[in-house]
Amino acid sequence: MSLRHGLLGLLAEGPASGYDLARRFSEALGLVWPARHPQIYLELNRLESAGLIEVDSHGPRGRKAYRITGEGRAEVSRWLTEVDVDHTFRMETLFRSYFFWLMDADDLAAHLASEEEFYGELAHRLRGYAEGKDRGEWGTGRQARAMRIALEAGIRVNEALAEWARWARETDPMTAEDFGVPKPADGE
Repeated sequence: MSLRHGLLGLLAEGPASGYDLARRFSEALGLVWPARHPQIYLELNRLESAGLIEVDSHGPRGRKAYRITGEGRAEVSRWLTEVDVDHTFRMETLFRSYFFWLMDADDLAAHLASEEEFYGELAHRLRGYAEGKDRGEWGTGRQARAMRIALEAGIRVNEALAEWARWARETDPMTAEDFGVPKPADGE
């Protein structure tokens, strides 16, 4: 995904300023695709130059609200239907796990307990949002339904990461003496 398409998708919801988009980006997409204010403003300028968005209104202190154009909506549709998904999984938690061999056992156990707690709590919080959506608290339109699909993915991924951290802590493959040793089959 690119920041470009995330901003176009958010503007498809309705006009917004750069500040509003940064806030909405952080709230809705920040866990999966973080973006800082300067990146957002730079990309808004590029989108406007490309004719994918236009200024909707001007406010105090030079504040501009943008809206998506027909070309911008077509670009989001093209991205969703024609561009191959980048399945690269950039996640520091998993990246760091490759180097767990450099940690002492107590530090590793504490780290894994912290990761289990973090991902478990995040899954629980996302489940609460999902339950609110299931009750119709945020409407029943297509946008709310798509957000519910995204929430379920977030719940499942975070539950899996909490379980992974618990498994690594309890199994302790870093110090288990029998790790990687073939076990005899039943009856041998």
